[in-house]
Amino acid sequence: MSVVRTAKGLVLVATLFAGAGAFAADSTVPASPAPAGSLSPAAVSAADAILAEIGVKQSIAFIVPGMMTQLEHNVTSTRPEIKDSLRQTLQAIKPEFDKSAQHLYTQAAELLASQMSDKELQDIAAFFDSSSGKRYLATEPVFLQKFTALAGPWREQLSTDMMARAREEMKKKGIDF
Repeated sequence: MSVVRTAKGLVLVATLFAGAGAFAADSTVPASPAPAGSLSPAAVSAADAILAEIGVKQSIAFIVPGMMTQLEHNVTSTRPEIKDSLRQTLQAIKPEFDKSAQHLYTQAAELLASQMSDKELQDIAAFFDSSSGKRYLATEPVFLQKFTALAGPWREQLSTDMMARAREEMKKKGIDF
């Protein structure tokens, strides 16, 4: 289950980065988050708990080792003779990049804390800590997998139907495509 949650967290992190512009355009979200210094420790702690439960913390923790493994693979595929030296170098510089990952995670917790009230954050963290919240977290990956199986064919059919209807309407205007 933790592998699925970590994968889900990676998807969440990627979605957050890819969709940042769309979220910024949402008028229900405050235009500028509260400054990090004005956040209560309780709010940041609750945000940390939430991010840990939904897999963001674990996902960020896997980014640096994953990228280093990929770098080692890419470099040593053309320069196998430097494998040992490169591995030692990567291990030596890993703490520097782990620190940047921790900084990103801290920023994520502060960002979440800046978007909600202390009470809302504590309520959400308490929910995830409750038996119902734990059940939700256990059920969510299966639900998402099954929902994806439903949504994929629907999206394909929607695309086909949309194209057919657009062609039909454009044909009425004398335009074929």
